[in-house]
Amino acid sequence: MKKGKVYLVGAGPGDETLITLRAIQVLGLADCVIYDGLANESLLRYAPIEAEKVGVRKRTGPRPWTQSEIDALLLDKAKEGKIVVRLKGGDPGLFGRAPEEAALCAQEEIPFEIVPGITAGLAAAAYAGIFLTDRDHASQVVFVTGREAATKTEATLDYRFLSGFDGTIVLYMAMGNLDQITSHLIDGGKNPATPVAVIQNATTPRQRLLKSQLDLVAMECREKDFGAPSIVIIGPTAVGNDPFNWFMNRALFGKHIVIARDPAGNDVLAEKLAAAGAIPIRFNAVRIIDQSDSPPTQEAISRLSEYDWIMFTSANGVRHAFKALYSAGRDARAFGKAKVACIGKQTADILESFGIRADFVPAKYTSEIMAKELCSLESLKGKRIVLLRSGIAPKDLVETFTAVGAQVDDVAVYTVEPNRENIEEIREQIQARGIDWLTFTSSSTVRSFLDQIPVSLVREAGLKIGSIGPVATKQLKALGLEPTLEADVHTIDGLLAAIEQYEENHRDSQVSKKR
Repeated sequence: MKKGKVYLVGAGPGDETLITLRAIQVLGLADCVIYDGLANESLLRYAPIEAEKVGVRKRTGPRPWTQSEIDALLLDKAKEGKIVVRLKGGDPGLFGRAPEEAALCAQEEIPFEIVPGITAGLAAAAYAGIFLTDRDHASQVVFVTGREAATKTEATLDYRFLSGFDGTIVLYMAMGNLDQITSHLIDGGKNPATPVAVIQNATTPRQRLLKSQLDLVAMECREKDFGAPSIVIIGPTAVGNDPFNWFMNRALFGKHIVIARDPAGNDVLAEKLAAAGAIPIRFNAVRIIDQSDSPPTQEAISRLSEYDWIMFTSANGVRHAFKALYSAGRDARAFGKAKVACIGKQTADILESFGIRADFVPAKYTSEIMAKELCSLESLKGKRIVLLRSGIAPKDLVETFTAVGAQVDDVAVYTVEPNRENIEEIREQIQARGIDWLTFTSSSTVRSFLDQIPVSLVREAGLKIGSIGPVATKQLKALGLEPTLEADVHTIDGLLAAIEQYEENHRDSQVSKKR
């Protein structure tokens, strides 16, 4: 029987990009992932699809778990011979139950490994622009839990030591006892005016920062509704420096941005927005329908080498064309001597990942520019062209190339269908002025979204609208909306950059007015 193994893995503080390479490697081996409530669930994508994933929140959710239940589950799975990843928020060895779980494994002679993670205290300080040590103000730092084990009959925190500690105190899990902790510190002789910083939801786009002093911080946390999960930093360095708060100073920090693509496309854009500090709101406006096994697609794939030009207008077109190619038992060699054109850097990059480098990419990422530039580059009269793209793509390319004498096969390797969503939550957020931006990456996403959300509601809310390019802009205008901006570079990265620049300019102008 296969022998199981347990990995006690630190998931980091919230921002999924702060997980370690070793943790990603270990997740890839997992048969079962047992994850805490503070572990970012997006990290589960690094585990095999077939791996069992069990959430074990202790104090929230429909089914809170006890530690004894988690211990039993851990042992059961390991004894079944499975590779078990115990994914824990922050670092597994700091103020967690990893010592008990490791002891259980040792007792049952189950092999285990500890994979450290970035602990919340370090990350919260860094993402708030606070340095825990400073050669002028704090040459030492101490990490303290604000909630001790329930089995203890009396508190063991050494408040006499902490009150006289000449450095930085970092408190974990302290929000429920903050009144008592601060009172003990002041009673022990700590200056009531000692600076304090509280960082809630650290390293995420929902991060909040409160700066106060020791005798006022508990009251101000109640007034401003600061709660768990939060890190409390006490000491001279907690004053921080506003220009150092790089994370919360970013142009898109805390902006609520609706993304309206297909689910996979929304995942990509959501990751980029979260990395920029924004709060992405997914609206699955369309569904991508695979047509790689359709007779027209299979026919075109079987004759690729007979064409003079093979053209792709999107990354999805590339993916579905190669799906058809691989299902036929073929690969990139089937392109033969055909030249390849595609619209956009993302499409070109995906194409290159399949082993084909595009011969032609237009300067601007539109069908109109592609047709114009290609026709000026060489004569297409008598040339055979195949377009491998969406079934709902406009016919402008076909018409342009046919007009100059080319023979064109327009092949739908996939198509796009509107997706009906439960839109009540987004509707309520729009009505409550809780959304900053709507973003659109195609005409089909515009139609699907505005078929379900009235144009009048968008207008009344004064929402800013970002368009990826001329086609989406044309559809918006046709439905009665003027986009706030259109990306100069017609990619999701170009759209994100345009929104960032807009917000940066707007923020700078607001600062100038205040001066």
